[in-house]
Amino acid sequence: MQSDTTQQHDLSLMLVLHKSDNVAIARRMLTQGTALGGSLIAKGPIPAGHKVSIRFIKSGEPILRYGQIIGFATKDIEPGLHVHLQNMGLGEFAKDYAFGAAVRQTDYVDIPATFMGIRRPDGRAATRNYVGILSTVNCSSHVAALVAEVFKKNPYTGTNPLVEFPNVDGVVALTHKTGCGMTGGEPLTLLRRTLGGYARHVNFSHVIVLGLGCEVNQVGGLLEDQSLTGRVRSMDIQTMGGARKTVEAAVEFVRDVLKDSNQASRQPILASELTVGLQCGGSDGLSGVTANPALGAASDILVRHGGTVILSETPETYGAEHLLTRRAVSREVGEKLIALMNWWDAYFKREGAVMNDNRSPGNMAGGISTIVEKSLGAMAKGGTTNLVDVVKYGETVKGPGLVFMDTPGYDPVSATGQVAGGANLICFTTGRGSVFGCKPAPSIKLASNTAMYQRMTDDMDVNCGEILSGSETVEECGKRIFDLILRVASGEHTKSEEFDFGAAEFAPWVLGATV
Repeated sequence: MQSDTTQQHDLSLMLVLHKSDNVAIARRMLTQGTALGGSLIAKGPIPAGHKVSIRFIKSGEPILRYGQIIGFATKDIEPGLHVHLQNMGLGEFAKDYAFGAAVRQTDYVDIPATFMGIRRPDGRAATRNYVGILSTVNCSSHVAALVAEVFKKNPYTGTNPLVEFPNVDGVVALTHKTGCGMTGGEPLTLLRRTLGGYARHVNFSHVIVLGLGCEVNQVGGLLEDQSLTGRVRSMDIQTMGGARKTVEAAVEFVRDVLKDSNQASRQPILASELTVGLQCGGSDGLSGVTANPALGAASDILVRHGGTVILSETPETYGAEHLLTRRAVSREVGEKLIALMNWWDAYFKREGAVMNDNRSPGNMAGGISTIVEKSLGAMAKGGTTNLVDVVKYGETVKGPGLVFMDTPGYDPVSATGQVAGGANLICFTTGRGSVFGCKPAPSIKLASNTAMYQRMTDDMDVNCGEILSGSETVEECGKRIFDLILRVASGEHTKSEEFDFGAAEFAPWVLGATV
């Protein structure tokens, strides 16, 4: 129940997200002089998704959104003023981690939903069926790309080299810019863990690893470190006798395995075998009101069906971590999250940066003023269930439930870690209009507002802006997203797949010096 003063406001023009908030969110562009209910009047233009003060805020006083501190007033703010970079900033405040205080028993459904997935010989469940080509180093990237190009469909000529293999989703080369000129230790370990996760990924039927031969990330070292055997084939360009011979041998390998890969067929599989990576990028002030909470509702549904969801982007959890530690199933799990925050804080200081710089120009133009405001909106993607584990970047994720993976906030790097950890599907919210794919996992794009959805309808799968208009609740939109997750896991193509996104976005996290 909102307070009496809150009830006086015109909620058709703005959103008050919590009864203790001293700012509201503009539903649409508010012009100077717009009556906002009671005696409140907009004292200047306020863009859609941006904040407007709903009472006097004294300089130094906390600014509250979602019932949480998102920053502090840097000057006195009169009611009806636009609240943003010009009059607020980030400040220090105490957080009560209260480890496990909000843990609750998961209400699992009696009869879990199913999707039409692919059952691998080792028992795992896939949502797609690709043949993968991985490069150990940038020096073998072009050769890997040439191999994949041989099997690529050409929409202009109408040719399709895979026409005889309808059950194969494609042959994809995942290349990167590192693998040599790097230090050993954690940088190399992290890269190998990422590549190993992709080599084992359930959405690949077969994988070939291509190296140059003299790189730091040696093929043999990768295979041994990650215990890659069986379906993984490898070769390096120098041993094969050059680029042309390597391409010919790799193409022959792909041709040999396509018939076997095509034997895959779909069958009913429980939704408990889905692992969904949660991402947001190009966020705006409405992302934390519509798309992110709706994805959180879908996450809760999937967890109730026995599935697993991965929340990531550690720098974009800064300032909101105390809400996750309350849901940690043990103090150990909660403290692992705090340790990550401390590592990132030290990392930023070592690099001469500050956490609050982790906002893009698009974020700020969309109404996000501080990293804490961004974090509070971003963590809504994880829903309300217990935090069952905290894992390293690219580490294998074991559910069921909500798992936090340490990743940067940069979307391609973050999603790459999630897929390496086993995500067989990604859900990606955006307010500004990010375009993204992450083969071999399909990527569902969720728009936070109707205007952007209509402008970029060829790239967006779900319009969560219906929540803002009042025609749909967060829970109803979440159910719609969950239903789409099941259909996409069953083979329905997403907009990013139709546009063939997903290879160029492969981006392992690069740590350490380039030498």
